[in-house]
Amino acid sequence: MKASAPGKIILFGEHAVVYSRPALAVPVNQVKVEVDISDSAQPGIWIHAPIIGLQAELTTLPSNHPIASVILWAMQHLGIFPRPNISITIESTIPVASGLGSGAAVSVALVRALSSFFSHPLKNQQINDLVYETEKLYHGTPSGIDNTVITYNMPVFYLKDKPIETFKVGKPFTIVIGDTGIPAPTKESVGDVRRLWLRDPNRFESIFNEVAQISTMARHFIESGRPELLGELMDQNHEFLQELTVSSPELDALVLAARQAGAQGAKLSGGGRGGNMIALVDSASAESVAQALLSAGAKRTIITEIK
Repeated sequence: MKASAPGKIILFGEHAVVYSRPALAVPVNQVKVEVDISDSAQPGIWIHAPIIGLQAELTTLPSNHPIASVILWAMQHLGIFPRPNISITIESTIPVASGLGSGAAVSVALVRALSSFFSHPLKNQQINDLVYETEKLYHGTPSGIDNTVITYNMPVFYLKDKPIETFKVGKPFTIVIGDTGIPAPTKESVGDVRRLWLRDPNRFESIFNEVAQISTMARHFIESGRPELLGELMDQNHEFLQELTVSSPELDALVLAARQAGAQGAKLSGGGRGGNMIALVDSASAESVAQALLSAGAKRTIITEIK
């Protein structure tokens, strides 16, 4: 029994989202997690995840291990007892710790595969709720963006403490993602922004208000089929992220390289200080922008259509 889940990328609103401003995120179907479950002759639940060098029986892993916790949580929810003899193989093309939602994608694919394997199909809302609970186990207070974008495979407009809204794309558009290859230390960058905010709340609240306007306008342009207007918003959003000190020389170099190669706009995406940047391109220039990013030091690029 196989199931899969896509990656995700934040388009607008990172960091400001922590201060109750909206953020926009979209699925990335060019990378994905695939989970394959089959009956096994070996006793126990065997997990094979080559991407993280894991080959183990479930009971040998600590209960708070991210993959073990999802399996235990899902089986409890599905009422599976006694534990079966099965083999679970997890393959992924989503880079780990790069802001593309690899953890949530593994969780969504695992829950989907387990519910199908045990003939207990779950609706998207049930999968989303279940994965959000497992995300809490190892993220503390996750926003819920990752699991929602990945479960529904739709763009999401997120505002803290409000119901998450999915929305439709009026006209497809193309994004190039450039990975610095540097792990993105989200906790650290969020902490640094908080210290700046505490020191000068008026200045930083003003920045967050500007970013909130950008996110709201971006949703309007995407829904109304005018994605070409997103480029300027990306450039503005990146400047505000630089003011928040969460960019880096590597990210700035990639953003500049994308613009010089013909991108309509570019910005960092996610926590910053590493991880990814994104560039809005027309489909004709996507390959040349991706090549320019590799020449400027990107470790990998992904061209994705948002539709």
